[in-house]
Amino acid sequence: MATITKKKTKSEVEQILSNPFKIILHNDSYNSFDWVITCLMKICGHEYEQANQIAHLVHFKGECDVKYGDFEKLSIIKEKLQNAGLSVTIESV
Repeated sequence: MATITKKKTKSEVEQILSNPFKIILHNDSYNSFDWVITCLMKICGHEYEQANQIAHLVHFKGECDVKYGDFEKLSIIKEKLQNAGLSVTIESV
């Protein structure tokens, strides 16, 4: 009798934990909400609602994590965000 195996998919939490780095967006006084939202959508691939929420969190709390992943992948995204004028850092989770 043949056995069928199912490929297990990682839950979102497992994906975050398996990617030990995150990009943190920091508040600044010169980028508009619209510009930050546009950058998060184009560079990070966020939907409008998520990008809007992140922009507001950064404004009121000073910073917010915007992307999780491995260091190499995040380094490319970080560079693009910095080239767009945003203040970002990479930290370990």
